[in-house]
Formats: sequence, C-alpha cells, structure tokens
Amino acid sequence: MTKVYHSDDAPAAIGPYSQAVAAGGFLFCAGQTPLDPKTMALVEGDVGVQTAQVLKNLHAVLQSAGCSWADVVKTTIFLRTMNDFAKVNEVYAATLGACRPARSTVAVAGLPKDAQVEIEMIAKLP
Repeated sequence: MTKVYHSDDAPAAIGPYSQAVAAGGFLFCAGQTPLDPKTMALVEGDVGVQTAQVLKNLHAVLQSAGCSWADVVKTTIFLRTMNDFAKVNEVYAATLGACRPARSTVAVAGLPKDAQVEIEMIAKLP
C-alpha cells in the first residue's frame, strides 16, 4: 500500500506526479528544482542560491511525512554542469549537517525550467 504526501511549502507538481510517495517503510521524494512555492518561478541567483531553495523545498516535503534530514538514506543530485559540484556540495553539507546519506551526482543535458540543480531523496519513515 502506498500513501501520497504533499506540502504547500514546496512547489506544486508541474506534471503528473506526486511530491512524495511512501511505500515499504520509505518515503520517495520526487526531484525538486529551485522553484519558489508561492510564485512557482525559478529563484534568481547562482547555483548556491538555487541549491538552498531545492533543499528548502525537499525539507518541506520530508516534514509533511514526519521525516527530517536524519531520516534521509539516499539522494541523487542532477547538475546542469559538473563545474557547479563544489558550490552545490558546500550548500548541501551545510544544510544536512552531520547527516551523510548515500549520494549520487550526475551532470545532465537539461533540467525543468532551465534550473541549474535538481535533487531527489529517499528517506526512511519514522
């Protein structure tokens, strides 16, 4: 059985998907881009600013299911260019603190709305 989770503090889905779905004791969070949930516009700024917004959006989704950063077991980061890796890593580490989930980072040809970064997560449910 699955359960869908949604937070008004994260951007609404811009396609036929859910912000997060719980199954098998885990929460599968859809990739978040740096959209402002109030305006649904891409936040202005460099990749660091965009990464901070992505993580803020993901945190809202995690909280909707009663999860925190400590519950995250896997993340995947999609970057428009690997040249942004160091800056994204800096913001990611500062935000997640001592939490160190498994992670993959890949460069992609493009992201929705021409974002510089997108991150998806899997967390264990409390």
